Amino acid sequence: MVCKHCLSKPVIYFPINSTQLCKSCFFRYLESKVKKTISKYKLIEPKDHIVVAISGGKDSLTTLSFINKIANKQRTIKITAVLIDEGISNYRSKTIVDAKKFCKKNKITLKVYSFKKEFGFTLDQMIIKLKMKPCTICGVLRRYLLNTKSQLLNANKLATGHNLEDESQSVIMNQFRNNVEISARMGPITGVIINKKFIRRIKPLYLCTEKEIGLFAFLNGFISGYHECPYAEQSYRQDVKDMLNNFDEKYPGTKYSIIQSFLEILPLLKNKYKSNIRLKYCISCGEPTSKEECQACQLIKKLK
Repeated sequence: MVCKHCLSKPVIYFPINSTQLCKSCFFRYLESKVKKTISKYKLIEPKDHIVVAISGGKDSLTTLSFINKIANKQRTIKITAVLIDEGISNYRSKTIVDAKKFCKKNKITLKVYSFKKEFGFTLDQMIIKLKMKPCTICGVLRRYLLNTKSQLLNANKLATGHNLEDESQSVIMNQFRNNVEISARMGPITGVIINKKFIRRIKPLYLCTEKEIGLFAFLNGFISGYHECPYAEQSYRQDVKDMLNNFDEKYPGTKYSIIQSFLEILPLLKNKYKSNIRLKYCISCGEPTSKEECQACQLIKKLK
């Protein structure tokens, strides 16, 4: 068993086409895939200031690695790494170490913001006080902080480490929940309408699998170990993830097919729902919302 291209010892096997790649060929393959995604969907352009949302995990540090490489070649691109410390005991403190180590080594500016400092409570405390699902609270407040802090930093794009698995799960979840309008906001670059207070999200790893990203991060020494959020098992997403993993194991390429089918209809979805959007501005914080008060401010008020 040897590498498809150079006959060296392989480090990865692709069930979808029964091929293997060695370390060097795998690195070239993954970099090429990311570059093609960036180019095809115009994710990065000259003079961009990109905030890269990092957690210290494999996905976000791999994203930061690729964007940093591009920024070093195209000097007009500026990047800032932003880490949100939710305050999850025995979890976030471990990944912060890897994040700080990576940014220091690569001379990347890192900004750290915490739930505790911004909202007065850690996520662990919020769960007890609000009696809500952890992922609901975390998702709303993380998105809020990433968007508002990106504005504060004068960034025009926000890069995240979402991968093929994440996106295929979201597509299926929205179908199961009849949230087609939410799907219209998705894709390699998010959003249906342009608004200066909505920092557009870009996803360079959109077509990369978790397996590819994990191996890339491991071989490059980005992470010290595998750390999974302790609340992940409690989520609806985890059930969908398990289901898709079972399908993909039995029928290789299932997740990729879901995303390719979704990308075919995405322009139609965006066009359909564009006219339905009636943006307002939150009466409490001034951020864009579809209601009188944004979800983040509603949660924050419940904490007081």
